[in-house]
Amino acid sequence: MLNQDISYQIIRSSRRTMSLEIKPDGRIIVRAPIRLSDARIRKFVEEKQEWILKNLEKMEKREEIKEHVKRLSALERQHLQNKACVVIPRRVAYFADKIGVSYGRITLRQQKTRWGSCAANGNLNFNWLLILAPPEVLDYVVVHELCHRKEMNHSQAFWKEVEAILPDYREREKWLKDNGWKLMEEGSS
Repeated sequence: MLNQDISYQIIRSSRRTMSLEIKPDGRIIVRAPIRLSDARIRKFVEEKQEWILKNLEKMEKREEIKEHVKRLSALERQHLQNKACVVIPRRVAYFADKIGVSYGRITLRQQKTRWGSCAANGNLNFNWLLILAPPEVLDYVVVHELCHRKEMNHSQAFWKEVEAILPDYREREKWLKDNGWKLMEEGSS
């Protein structure tokens, strides 16, 4: 039984599994198969209560910290964007050679939720705010996207490709997961 009353919105679709999402405003979304009973969905939410409460608390703490994050000035932004335009393509070229893959165009932009992406045609997109991350974290995102040139998914084979280049990729990924939001906040205007 729920110790705390957790309200949630159900979105049904032709999917096979259930998933939980906590929106930035704290709303909880349950995505569920069309024919799944409300009782089964309620049980799923009850089973995930600890995870939900832990993440709501984490989001609350982030909101408090956000108020104290120093935003970049226009001059700092320009300087860092210029630096990113040099550093990121260099890292891409270096790791593409190590991985043995080619790539298309590299685009740098500021995205609100993504650090990088790889299109099927080999074009790469990176968030220029990566320049604010430690170099090993920037390298992780570059390697992650380049490994999609071999595996366009997040299968076990994909992660083996990443691990072959960066055996400690999990720590780098964790840093980004724990701290990336601060970089996004710092870069927001």
